[in-house]
Amino acid sequence: MKKSLSNIVDLDKYPIHDLQSPKIKKIIEKCKTELDNDSCSVIPNFILPNSLNVMKKELEQQLNDVYMSKESINAYLYAKDDPTLPKDHPKRIFMDRFNGYLNSDCFAKNSEMKFLYETDELLKFVSACLGIAPIYRWADPLACHAYNVMEPDGILPWHFDSCEFTLSLMIQKPDQGGIFEYCPNIREPGNERFDEVKKVLDGDRSKVKQLKLKPGDLQIFKGRFTMHRVTKITGKTSRYMCIPAYVLDPWRVNTPEHSKAIYGKVLPIHLERNKVRSDGLTD
Repeated sequence: MKKSLSNIVDLDKYPIHDLQSPKIKKIIEKCKTELDNDSCSVIPNFILPNSLNVMKKELEQQLNDVYMSKESINAYLYAKDDPTLPKDHPKRIFMDRFNGYLNSDCFAKNSEMKFLYETDELLKFVSACLGIAPIYRWADPLACHAYNVMEPDGILPWHFDSCEFTLSLMIQKPDQGGIFEYCPNIREPGNERFDEVKKVLDGDRSKVKQLKLKPGDLQIFKGRFTMHRVTKITGKTSRYMCIPAYVLDPWRVNTPEHSKAIYGKVLPIHLERNKVRSDGLTD
């Protein structure tokens, strides 16, 4: 059966194919306000139940291809220490990580999630919600729309994303744990705010917010500027999430170090495009 947006997204409730409709304009306005204030917005039951089942089956058929990794990383997703910095610098604070990814290059050509990510309707809708144009699909062939898998005891510590904007689509919820926590707008281009980052790493929860996503929900998130984590998974059910990503620079991809640590391999494109970030931020 030929794939169509109407079989994936609840277009009756969220007519993202018609950005001039009064219904979607109201939703966009709400999302933009939340993203401006909080760096995060959630659209409940965005994905239709049948499509959700298709996405889950897609992932479960390829669980053997998921790259699982378990190591200590800092908030910038690096595992390597820098002894030239003070001992208490955020770049030298390492935390346990245990999770995995079905890399984007593993997706079948007829993948439901791949189809959705490549639609202009979704791209333009996300751009409108952010109030930023143009934005681009991520050029990173491993990370552009990867599935995140967190098995029981899985944990994703405090970190920043290397892409500016991330969607989170909950596919399967764990029995317990797996709660998304975030600190809105803790850094900005040209300003790392290491002192604010360190406060959170030291246990200060004054700026921490929680989000409990449900299967089918869509989260739009400014992950490069907002430190976030996922609490430990408990129980017997894994947490499945798809994380399509968008960027301001269509040329940029992950650094070789980041790609190796998180996605298990480095491709020629990661070496060719390994340049200093134009926003001056670490990733």
